[in-house]
Amino acid sequence: MSVKIFARPDIQDFLKVLSGLDKDGGNPRVKHIVHRIMSDLFKAIDDLDITPDEYWTAIAWLNDIGAAGQAGLISPGLGLDHFLDERLDAIDAELGIDNPTPRTIEGPLYVAGAPVSHGFARLDDGTDTNGHTLIMHGTVRGADGRPLPGATVEVWHCDTRGFYSHFDPTGKQAPFNMRRTIIADGEGRYKFRSIVPNGYGVPPGSPTEKLLSALGRHGQRPAHIHLFISGEGHRKLTTQINIEGDPLVNDDFAYATRDGLVPAVVERTDAASIAANGLEGPFAEIVFDIHLTALVDGVDNQINDQRKRAAA
Repeated sequence: MSVKIFARPDIQDFLKVLSGLDKDGGNPRVKHIVHRIMSDLFKAIDDLDITPDEYWTAIAWLNDIGAAGQAGLISPGLGLDHFLDERLDAIDAELGIDNPTPRTIEGPLYVAGAPVSHGFARLDDGTDTNGHTLIMHGTVRGADGRPLPGATVEVWHCDTRGFYSHFDPTGKQAPFNMRRTIIADGEGRYKFRSIVPNGYGVPPGSPTEKLLSALGRHGQRPAHIHLFISGEGHRKLTTQINIEGDPLVNDDFAYATRDGLVPAVVERTDAASIAANGLEGPFAEIVFDIHLTALVDGVDNQINDQRKRAAA
């Protein structure tokens, strides 16, 4: 249809009223954001001739997303998390800040309060017998390129079934399985033993999968390991590495793959390497050094304290 009402003066006035712009109270920032988002939505309804049936189908889907607790899952699936990272990169570029270790999305499955280890940690509890042993290690370096003693490395990943502890629908995993906080040693080194994680997909039949299917897209992720890294005088880095060789490394529904975040996976079968790590058989090894960046005028301009995460 050719009917369009968005530009009518009464509709523009209505947008100001519903956004609270005609009132003194409230939060000016919230008013500005709501006015812009609602204006864009009104215009989209006009331009695309969105029908009431389509609109209420969308409302039902939003209700389903909320009931399933999947807002944090569809957000990366629609590229919003990646877009935020791209904006942060652009802001850094304006400030002349280079990020030797790229940032990438956090995802919705972090849990605070993981057990703390110094220098080395065993992440898995040994109950996932399908797992291939992984040794991952590296050095955290500061903005000057030197090792950063005492840096904090938080790491978490899923098991071979694609499930994370605290979010495992089978209830098989103990709390904080495959989750640790590692304090780097005096030379800025961290190291952990775990198992190589598998990739996974969004829950079958979920509202997230239904939307992705409507877009002709899949909801699968390559195998990956999440990291938070922080150190005194430096900005907190949120990133994750992908497991080299996973067929979905460059086809991640969450758009988290970035250059520099797919380190080599080396299979170690020699007796010397096995013995040096106190193991009984072959293992996979990943070496991943991490470079942090300095605070901006004494402030971490990218930390997000407001995100609601699961409490330990």
